[in-house]
Amino acid sequence: MNEIQAASALGALAHPQRLHVFRALVTTGPEGLTPSTLANQLDVARNALSFHLKALTHAGLVTIEQQGRNLIYRADFVRMNGLLGYLTEHCCQGGTCAVNAGGDTSHFRC
Repeated sequence: MNEIQAASALGALAHPQRLHVFRALVTTGPEGLTPSTLANQLDVARNALSFHLKALTHAGLVTIEQQGRNLIYRADFVRMNGLLGYLTEHCCQGGTCAVNAGGDTSHFRC
């Protein structure tokens, strides 16, 4: 992932509703969700959801697959992991880092 791609992904995630949508798709896993199911699950108006899904798709964080008459939206885990890798690429000056998880927070430790 390059700087422009990372900035695009981070920009898409910088809106609270889009972050909420993306996290819901990550939680769902590779089976994905239809827009109707996602809108009902998140209690979001469908036109607003469409706008947010479009932004996430353009940033490469979400993929769309047509299955019959339905669209299935999925988090792009390769792209998500690429963003995480980009953000932590030079962590600890190239040394080994450990992730400490405590409660609902995690942090890196060199």
